[in-house]
Amino acid sequence: MKRRDLFKTAAVGATGALITPNVAKAQAPQGAADPNFKITNKRIKQSVMGWCFKPMKPETLIQHCVDIGIKGIEGVSRDVYPAARKAGLEISLVGSHSFKEGAVDPEKHDMVVTKVKEGIDVAVEYKSNSVITFSGFTPDGIDREQGIKNCVEGWKKVVGYAEKKGVTICMEHLNTRDDSHPMKGHPGYFADDVDLCFEIVRKIGSPNFKLLFDMYHVQIMNGDIIRRIRENHELIGHYHTAGNPGRAELDDTQEINYPAVMNAILETGYDRFVAQEFIPTWDDPVLALRHGCAVCDV
Repeated sequence: MKRRDLFKTAAVGATGALITPNVAKAQAPQGAADPNFKITNKRIKQSVMGWCFKPMKPETLIQHCVDIGIKGIEGVSRDVYPAARKAGLEISLVGSHSFKEGAVDPEKHDMVVTKVKEGIDVAVEYKSNSVITFSGFTPDGIDREQGIKNCVEGWKKVVGYAEKKGVTICMEHLNTRDDSHPMKGHPGYFADDVDLCFEIVRKIGSPNFKLLFDMYHVQIMNGDIIRRIRENHELIGHYHTAGNPGRAELDDTQEINYPAVMNAILETGYDRFVAQEFIPTWDDPVLALRHGCAVCDV
């Protein structure tokens, strides 16, 4: 066999081994999505980020979640929580403060402590186990090492309360590269390096302080998603999805192999929520949500 033909044969074999029919179908385009899909495998505990599906009314989104088999909801106002719980959904992540201001700024530490404690109390009330927090944008004159120190000092002031209440504080990593849309990227955000985030979590050293691993943001800033999950899974308390580039559907127009990532997450023993946080672009946002759930229902 000629060397060129050998490479062709090897390429075909490798492709066949890596891209199975199920994966190809799972990441299908809009026209091939199943309008009747319901979560059946249930190995991944799925949630939805409410802000992504505005202007849909919260009660309508809740009903679609129930119909699809989604188990949780987040990113909605707290006055929606009673209706969500009544419908059988969990509050997968309770909000606290804005991503613009956070623990990287010592002048904001009191605010962070107050807002996160308030979120923890709400989490206890609605039987949620997670509250989100953010580093905030980097103030002038603060370098990487000082920023890490500020974050650790700020969050250590509140992590004891989380331990006492049995709630996990989840710090979110965000990308600073995409400046095309106010919710697709956040130029100026301090915790934009996922390895820096893991360093902060380790320095805080509490089982009740973990990273919110947003796969869209990680792919943009660092990549190597599966390896990072395997190496740091004990530091991760929550996951978010979205297609990259664009923060849109988990379809064949984006680069993340979500079925493979979901299987990697399951291999770590993770049993908390994975929330769909993509911004729908399809004609039917509910079909887009069904499709995203299908991709992750490995």
